[in-house]
Amino acid sequence: MPYNDEWIKEFQDLGSSLRNALGDAAIRIDHIGSTSIPNLAAKPIVDVQVSVSSLDTLDSYRIQLENLGFAYRANNRDSTKGYFRETPGNKRIHIHVRKAGSWAEQLALLFRDYMRTHPDDCKRYEELKYALAKRYENNRQMYTESKDKIIWEIIRKADKWSQRTGWNPPRSDA
Repeated sequence: MPYNDEWIKEFQDLGSSLRNALGDAAIRIDHIGSTSIPNLAAKPIVDVQVSVSSLDTLDSYRIQLENLGFAYRANNRDSTKGYFRETPGNKRIHIHVRKAGSWAEQLALLFRDYMRTHPDDCKRYEELKYALAKRYENNRQMYTESKDKIIWEIIRKADKWSQRTGWNPPRSDA
């Protein structure tokens, strides 16, 4: 769907709740994914990245996230993160818990920051997302996989941009 300014507000409210619940266990709390990029069409799902000192310390944040209404997804196939989702009946939200300083954590932030400052790539990505959403309306996995080529193209550009600009992640969003 077209970009919605409410996504920023949703993240701000959620980020504040997460910061209060997680305290120092969360080194960073950031709005990532398409809803974090102004003017980019997106599925209306807010993605949040919580950076922690170690993924081995699940108990230091699991109960707090569950108390906020999120369920731990132990069957997540991505071993670079802990993954939490909304509980049934609540608005769809994805929480990605990653090790601070890890490649996966930095990549999500770099992609977001690059896209926020490169409207031409943002537009190309949006056009592809609309086309794929129409083509794979009932096949979410194919929709996601079909974005790989442009995502990696943009990541290569973002890497060069980061080297030219000396990019470092800005302060945590929450």
